[in-house]
Amino acid sequence: MPIPLPLTTDRLCLRTYLPDDADALLAYYSDPDVARYLLDEPWAEEYARQEVERRLVRTGLRSDARSLALVVEHQGQVIGDLAIWLNDSTGRKAEIGWVFSAQVAGKGYATEAATALIDAAFTHHDLHRIEAQMDARNSASAQLCERLGMQREAHLRQNWWMKGEWTSTLVYGVLASEC
Repeated sequence: MPIPLPLTTDRLCLRTYLPDDADALLAYYSDPDVARYLLDEPWAEEYARQEVERRLVRTGLRSDARSLALVVEHQGQVIGDLAIWLNDSTGRKAEIGWVFSAQVAGKGYATEAATALIDAAFTHHDLHRIEAQMDARNSASAQLCERLGMQREAHLRQNWWMKGEWTSTLVYGVLASEC
């Protein structure tokens, strides 16, 4: 069964993308501090529109895109986004990622949203494992993984060339049997 959307929590609504979400995402993806550990440079307006177009088709793990991209709203305002995608041929292993506005840091929204998505993914799909990978300098994402009950499984030293420098990667994972 697909994940029933939108997902709602006590404070949040996680929904699929709409074409007019570009401006809301641009507000935080254009922030150099937010983009620092992301693969992309800070977004410009045209890139935001292109990226939202790419995400519109990411509507479920069993869709052709094999991914689900969700916008996170609090009281009707976009504060972040999450995605989960199948990352192997079995269809039982997925990766999750997130980006949130710096203005909402420390309020528990990322934990609340990621918990809802992980729980729904394990409940509605026969997933064995969900993992997260991040720049090793991104301590906020690493701490989020730990709050989610994910285990740190690897620290790959200087394995990724990004934005003109070698960076290291942390890998976290959680098994269905652990949730």
